[in-house]
Amino acid sequence: MSAASEPVTLNQPLSGTRLRIVSAIVMIVPAIAAVYFGPPWFTALVIAVAIAMAWEWSRMCNRDPFWLVVGAIYIAVPCGILIWLRQDQQAGMITILWLFLLVWSADTGAYISGRAIGGPKLAPRISPNKTWAGFFGGVSLAGIVSGVFGYVWEGDVITLFLWGAVIAIASQSGDLIESAAKRHFNVKDSSSLIPGHGGVLDRVDALITASIAAALLKFTFGRTAVPWL
Repeated sequence: MSAASEPVTLNQPLSGTRLRIVSAIVMIVPAIAAVYFGPPWFTALVIAVAIAMAWEWSRMCNRDPFWLVVGAIYIAVPCGILIWLRQDQQAGMITILWLFLLVWSADTGAYISGRAIGGPKLAPRISPNKTWAGFFGGVSLAGIVSGVFGYVWEGDVITLFLWGAVIAIASQSGDLIESAAKRHFNVKDSSSLIPGHGGVLDRVDALITASIAAALLKFTFGRTAVPWL
């Protein structure tokens, strides 16, 4: 019997890619449900994620007092921002979905364009796999998605494109910050809590900085361009 025709047994382990896909689905479904239903479900989810991130950070830094304080700020600020953004019953759900879409779009655009084009490295000492092509691909796709989202919700499309690009830059900066932290602490992943993905910090690093950027945009511009923010 050829390898191609060999039956797949039920106890055969998942491949790396399949495991990542299954884990991603398991994470995305409750996240979207919590966003939809809002408080207290969304608040509970954010708190649970914050606890997991705090545990991972304390392990990475070996409970060093200075780095524990840094980690507390690094985790508490964006988590507080996400809870605050979702409090608005009319606009909170749209805001969080918009933010999630931009982070996912930036990550997807960076992955596709980076793999397809390659070229010069973005920050070789921090994250050797990231390229400038991936950076601009992620920023472009997030900008387009934000513009389309704005068009659907009757926002200023051009401004929304620019805001999407800003969020994408912030999200990719978060990825680099997390990579730099792991290099500093000499760890590959923040933990192994998520099969195929590493730790919680590894999965939400882009959202951490993206949420801060969204809060700054809201404080600075209010609803001048984004009616729901």
